[in-house]
Amino acid sequence: MALRKLGKDPESPSGGSPTIYLDEEKDSYLVQGWKVEDGERLGQMDIPGHESVVEIPRRMVQFFLEVKKDDEAPDV
Repeated sequence: MALRKLGKDPESPSGGSPTIYLDEEKDSYLVQGWKVEDGERLGQMDIPGHESVVEIPRRMVQFFLEVKKDDEAPDV
């Protein structure tokens, strides 16, 4: 399985996180971000035991939009 790196947080001081990947084989995204451990915030979500939550800054949405734009391009 090959993951395609879509982008890293352009404002990350170390350049190491957060990062967004596309798994083209499974047609899904993988998001590396900051682990959410704030009980008040987690309590507002319905998170099954087999799932977890990571946080990324809003500025990273651009990486999802680029893939969407590519997917919408007409076949030539």
